[in-house]
Amino acid sequence: MMTGRMADTIRFLIAADPPPRLDKALARDVPDDASLSRSRLAKLMEEGAIRVDDAVVTDPRFRVAAGAEILVTVVAAVDSHMEAEDIPLTVIFEDEDLIVIDKPAGMVVHPAPGTPSGTLVNALMHHCGDDLSGVGGVKRPGIVHRIDKDTSGLLVVAKSDAAHNGLAAQFKDHSVERRYLAVCYGTPDTGDPRLRGVRGASFETGNILRVQTYLGRHRTDRQRQAVSFEKGRHAVTRVRVVEGYAGAAALVECWLETGRTHQIRVHMAHVGHSLIGDPVYGGRRKLSERTLGVEAVAAVVAFSRQALHAATLGFVHPVTGQDLSFSAEMPQDMAELCAHLAGAR
Repeated sequence: MMTGRMADTIRFLIAADPPPRLDKALARDVPDDASLSRSRLAKLMEEGAIRVDDAVVTDPRFRVAAGAEILVTVVAAVDSHMEAEDIPLTVIFEDEDLIVIDKPAGMVVHPAPGTPSGTLVNALMHHCGDDLSGVGGVKRPGIVHRIDKDTSGLLVVAKSDAAHNGLAAQFKDHSVERRYLAVCYGTPDTGDPRLRGVRGASFETGNILRVQTYLGRHRTDRQRQAVSFEKGRHAVTRVRVVEGYAGAAALVECWLETGRTHQIRVHMAHVGHSLIGDPVYGGRRKLSERTLGVEAVAAVVAFSRQALHAATLGFVHPVTGQDLSFSAEMPQDMAELCAHLAGAR
């Protein structure tokens, strides 16, 4: 186990009728205020940081008895190798446990080999200072969900371990409300007979399009996601038309029942209504200047990112239990695109 750093010891007893495996018993009985997830407990066990009746146990399959005393030694989180950067942030809400950010298009959420700096995480490390989550043994902002670099809008980030684990659980059980605004080619009208022939598409009351498929890595391009009906991760998107633009484009609201990589972008392309500006799934469609006008067509051609904005975010505060809901207006580039398209009607 790691030494030379301050550590906390968490002591508790295994309750009656424990699961047959130690890892499952720990996950059931560890005190909530310890803020230790299953994955964190597994890592601590591997490091030799868990004792059962004063004996170190590293085998997750160890059979533990009711009444056994458990000692978990948690060392203080180390500083992340990532550097803090003084990058302006639009903060929608913040308390000691979490922060909600309106991320601009063009900002990457987390450092990666191609983008080691200038990310949301770098900005958060400067903004939050020492008030960061130590989940996983590293002191850093708790990124529990992401939006693509060129998607704008709302993100919630954990500052405490309790918030990190609580938010992660809500995202895992799909109880977080996430609604997006997008501008797509064509108008996804549920009365369109073509749509009724698209596999995975169905229709709900209120002219709502529901898309249900599996999503997984593209067979030849590992940077892309692809629709499947045999294997992959279950994905459900709902779509409602907010405003149509002469049948050539539409402002739509999309909300997620699941949250998969590129989900909205892939599902909209699958049903034939890819997002304007999407360089991966959209392509460039030829629009009629006679229908939309020269200025509107030029605005569509010039739009340089996927027209997608995370507009609404709702969840239960993982520490206080309060229901929270936030909204962010469309950024200027999308608002101007919609204004040009609306002028064509």
